[in-house]
Amino acid sequence: MTSSVAKILIVDDRPKQLKDALPMFGYEVQVAKDGVQALSLLSAKNADFDLVLLDVMMPNMDGWETLKAIRANKRLEQIPVIMITAVNEEQKQISGFKFGADDYIVKPFLLPSLLARIEALLRRSNWRKNTEKKVEIAFANQEIAPLTRKEKEILRRVTKGMSNQDIADELSVKDVTVKTHLNNIFKKLKVTSRTQAVLMALQMKLTD
Repeated sequence: MTSSVAKILIVDDRPKQLKDALPMFGYEVQVAKDGVQALSLLSAKNADFDLVLLDVMMPNMDGWETLKAIRANKRLEQIPVIMITAVNEEQKQISGFKFGADDYIVKPFLLPSLLARIEALLRRSNWRKNTEKKVEIAFANQEIAPLTRKEKEILRRVTKGMSNQDIADELSVKDVTVKTHLNNIFKKLKVTSRTQAVLMALQMKLTD
């Protein structure tokens, strides 16, 4: 279990199973019957949801459109989302990940399987929040050497999760060239890993 009570938004027009079960495992839950209501709850000033369970087939606004709207909202783009659907098709799952889903579970599912996925995402999310806070404190007043245009181009692609080879292919340069630029970037930012570089780039808006 999590170290504190996590608040989960269930977005489902038939939420009874999850609404009844999750509180028994220590979660606080709130229910939205469709995507429109979900976005209203998520956008509320005092909203503090830790994770969203999002059904695909719903009236008014389906799960895919709801997911796109969540990821398009700067305030909500990092919230973990698990898609729930009755359609067991690999292509649908791939589409879900492309739209920004963090995980995907097919109905009918075993409750322990869903609970394990929820716990894994909450742990990952809490680690990210704590890490970003540490980076924010560490880099708040730090002066860094300015990055060159090419270094910004490469760092921008690193923040998108691209590998060295992908970056090299896109920029039509050699892999070793990308590595050289990354080493220079690490030195200028005074970091030792891609993760630290990405967090610092996002925190300080270095690629804008």
